[in-house]
This record gives sequence, C-alpha cells and structure tokens, in this order.
Amino acid sequence: MATRSRLAVAGAVALGLVLTACSSGSSSIASNSSASSSTSSKLGACPQESTPTKAPEGGAGEGGATPKGQAMSIAKTVKPTDTSTSTVIDPTGPQMQCGQADLSTHKDIVYSSPTTAGKKVDLKLDLQVPKGSEAKPLVVYITGGGFVADDKTANIGQRTFVADQGYAVASIEYRTTTNGATYKDGVADVKSAIRYLRAHADEYGIDGTKVAVWGQSAGGYLAAMAGTTNGDKQFDIGDNLDQSSEVQAVVDEFGAGDLSKIADDFDAATQKTYNAPGSFINAYVFGPGSKQTVTADAAASAAANPATYVNSRTAPFILLQGDNDHIISPSQSLILADALKAKGVDATRYVVKGANHGDMSYLGDVKAGIPWSTQKVMGTITSFLGQRIGG
Repeated sequence: MATRSRLAVAGAVALGLVLTACSSGSSSIASNSSASSSTSSKLGACPQESTPTKAPEGGAGEGGATPKGQAMSIAKTVKPTDTSTSTVIDPTGPQMQCGQADLSTHKDIVYSSPTTAGKKVDLKLDLQVPKGSEAKPLVVYITGGGFVADDKTANIGQRTFVADQGYAVASIEYRTTTNGATYKDGVADVKSAIRYLRAHADEYGIDGTKVAVWGQSAGGYLAAMAGTTNGDKQFDIGDNLDQSSEVQAVVDEFGAGDLSKIADDFDAATQKTYNAPGSFINAYVFGPGSKQTVTADAAASAAANPATYVNSRTAPFILLQGDNDHIISPSQSLILADALKAKGVDATRYVVKGANHGDMSYLGDVKAGIPWSTQKVMGTITSFLGQRIGG
C-alpha cells in the first residue's frame, strides 16, 4: 500500500482518528538546527512504512497514549450523505507516484516551545523542499491523531508526493489533550509554525507569500480553524509575531467541523460515546478532566467551530471526505462547506465514493487506504494547490 495509518486506539473497539499516514523513521534529538538529508529523483512508489507500531496494552494507540475517557467508537452504521452540491470522486485508477524531484529534508526543527499545564513542550517540524534556486510555495501539513496524538512522521508518502510537485512541505507537531491542551492551543501552534517558517523562509528556500495548510482528520479540523481565522489575532500567540499567520489555501481531508454534530450520521451507541463528558471531543474543547459537553454548551460549541470565524479574509477551501466514513460523520464536511459558501468563500466539497476514514489497516482492512493515495484524489489536492499558491 502507498500509505499507512496513525491511530489512537482505546480498547478493542475504540480508537483515535484514523489518518492516511506513513512513517519516515525515527527522529533525531530536537534542536533549532535540523538534520538534513537528500532524496534523488527516481519515479516510482512513494515512501511507506514497512511495519506499523502495535497498540500497547491498556488501549494506547500509535502516536501516543489515549488518556482515560477519551475513547472513540467506530460507527456501526453511517447515514447516506447528500452529494447534490458536491463533486463525487470515483477513486479508481493508478496510485500516486513519487520521485519527480530531488528533495532536501530537514528533520526535528524546533519551531516553538510553549508551556502547557506547567510543562514546556518543544514542538518540532519536518520539512521537505525541492532543490532549486527558486523559493517554493509552502504547504503546512497537520497530522491526525484524535486530538491525543501528533506524530509528524505520519503520511510520508503523500507528503513526498506533494513536495514532488514543487512545494516545500512541513509536517508539524502540535499540542494535544495528552499535553493538557485544548483546541485553542492547537490552533495557536499551527499559526506559530506558519510564522516560524515565514521568518526563516530565506534559510529554507520558501516563498512566504504563498502558504497553504493541509490537514487530515483532527489535523483537518485544525487546518480549517487556521484558514477561517485569517486576520483574527486571538490565536496568534508566541514567537515571531511580526510575521503573518494567514494562509492562502486550505485542504481539509475528513476533518471535524461542528463538534456538537460530529456523530450525527452514526448509530445511537456511537453518538453516546462521542458526546459523553470527557470524550476526546469534549476534552479538546474544555480540557482533560472536564465534565462539560459541547452539546450542552452552545457558546463553547460555537467558539470551537471553524464556521464561526468565516470572514472576508478566509482562505479558499477544498474539503474531501469518504461517504463511508465511520469515524467522522460525512455530513461534517457538508456543514462546513455550506457555511463557507454562505459567506462567499470559494469552497468545494469532494466526496470520495466508498472511502472510509483514511487507512484502516490497523483494524484489518488493508484496502481502506487505497482510495486516498490514488492519483485521482491526490491530483485533486495538487491541482487545487497549483491554482491557489502555484507549484
């Protein structure tokens, strides 16, 4: 397979958000200067991870432990999604191929060191940049992980494919509930990474005037928040505040949106799990240990909803989701797409026919990730990036 997933699993039937992901291998010790390497151009299969990490006993999933009470059930049933205003992709045909460009890779760049719950966290990023004299448009990739994990090595195959098309691609860490963080911290981290990369654009060969965010699952939610809050300074916290955190494009793959409705397409048991006090959703909004819920607190729900922040400076979007998504209700992407278009934002929703929530191979479904790494799906993403930030 071209990609492998990163999951946060709690028990036999509960798991963190599935993401189409690969690992590029173990990381080196964090430092403000990165370890660099190069890959040569040879057209063929994209990088992939050979052996996934097993979930340890006690329900912790790959990418980090799942705090007690933050489990997520896989839905038993999914309502059909409305595609009348969306573009349906039939994900057949060849897989993406990599090796079209020579890439320089920089690992473990510390871009911020915020303090959460009394502890300093060194947040790092990995960066792939095509070699050449011209500065490259920047794509900031945000991995999924159920708001409890943030493995920046995930999805190396798709990241390499995008970099091959002429983009500097940065994969970032961000704070999660494992750090005691909430969505406010996560959004602030994404914006901090953008500011850092703009501040160091000349060093890494980046065109800081052309920046997109691309997220999957929990990362899709953070990408949406980053894109809708262009011009809103409340999430600009930390270093490099002389730099802009605004983005020019957003790619949201199977991300959450309206957290109070995240399980609306699912069976009653799944809805109960998602909406329970202390669930992964409510922990990321109110903080770990809180008994508050977004379904009972309209103001908190609105504050955590990307649609609330849509304004004239909101970046253009594409939203991609499978119509067989058992982790995030397929209607989530429709709700956000409709909210964006209602405010005049250029937004297109793509429904990937028959696709689930990324790669589900950890649950024995070795074919689930295939649609997301096809040339059709990945070509849709790179075509959008080409239109919006060039490449």
